[in-house]
Amino acid sequence: MNAPATIDRDLKADFPGMFTPEGEPWHYLDTAATAQKPRAVIDAMARALGEDYATVHRGVYSRSAQMTLGYETARRRIAEFLGGSEDEIVFTRGATEAINLVANAWGRANLKAGDRILLSQLEHHSNIVPWQMLAEAVGAEIDVCPLTEDHRIDLDAAEAMLTPKHKLVALCHVSNVLGSVLDAPRAAELAHGVGAKLLLDGCQSAPHMTVDVNALNCDFYVFSAHKLYGPTGIGALWTRGDILADMPPWEGGGAMIDRVTFEKTTYAPAPQRFEAGTPAITEAIAFAAAADYVSEIGMDEIHAREAKLVAKLRRELTAMNDVRVFGPEDSAGIVSFAIGDIHPHDLGTILDEANVAIRAGHHCAQPLMDYLGVPATARASFGLYSTEADVDALLAGIQRTRKIFGQT
Repeated sequence: MNAPATIDRDLKADFPGMFTPEGEPWHYLDTAATAQKPRAVIDAMARALGEDYATVHRGVYSRSAQMTLGYETARRRIAEFLGGSEDEIVFTRGATEAINLVANAWGRANLKAGDRILLSQLEHHSNIVPWQMLAEAVGAEIDVCPLTEDHRIDLDAAEAMLTPKHKLVALCHVSNVLGSVLDAPRAAELAHGVGAKLLLDGCQSAPHMTVDVNALNCDFYVFSAHKLYGPTGIGALWTRGDILADMPPWEGGGAMIDRVTFEKTTYAPAPQRFEAGTPAITEAIAFAAAADYVSEIGMDEIHAREAKLVAKLRRELTAMNDVRVFGPEDSAGIVSFAIGDIHPHDLGTILDEANVAIRAGHHCAQPLMDYLGVPATARASFGLYSTEADVDALLAGIQRTRKIFGQT
């Protein structure tokens, strides 16, 4: 039986992937890319794939009915995790597909030539490219909000830029590179003030802090399960019920229909009409198990633990005169930095020799790299299992790398 998940004990024991094949600790500092999976999630998915497995929504036999109940219970659990209602949750393959769904379903129905979309300088490619494709298709224009000196989205600038021509504001709730946290309620107020909708990319906020979509006052919220200690291949789109009810379907196929004839097809109500084909059944159940796991620990406790690690790492890095640290002091679980002339890829390779894993590159945020004036950054990102020992191992590896390159 799994021990209770509390922030006060060594949570690494819950995560089989946190150790090398030799049983040594693996200092995993790439949680912003994808989180390791606790045994509770692995076990939930194994049961769903094994003794509990059956199709959903179609079978008249008892196991299918039970699996359907489990799948829809997972939808309700994810809705609760966000503070929403189950009829407002669409399961997708991830945040990327969720944004594409909004662009193709809501966007094509509501945007026309001359309309405008506001993004920011720090967006992930997944919150840029779908809007570029939509803008090209309908003749809309994209505006880019700059950043403040401490690398937050400049909402004062956004306020000056927004006009009644703007129909959508799509912003990252927490930057995957800088860890900067958006003042989402103010962003919503600004967007709604000109009649625009607000979409929040929640991939980096959902794993690090309590999320209440109603308090955020957004219209769309997207995130991926694999960043919340769940499986890959599934995510969620939360959309206000009245907006979702008016959105036309994007993909066609089984499960999203009411009645099909060669003359005309009618569609199922939302959210089912946005889930064409056989859904990610086992993934949804494991997704809910991940939400249960982090909720048992407590999102506020997770945030506080990660904030201490961020503060320690930023303090130690700032003391090195050849290191440039990006983002605000209170970044959420993420620290990006550059060391003199050492390429982040070289740093990452040397760190790997000491069982320290970081991300090095442009982090799917090339426009932000251009803005910062660097080709890439090194990024250490924390999870609920991260400890000071991981920070110490990273710092030791950085010092070793600086010596190798003669920068000490």
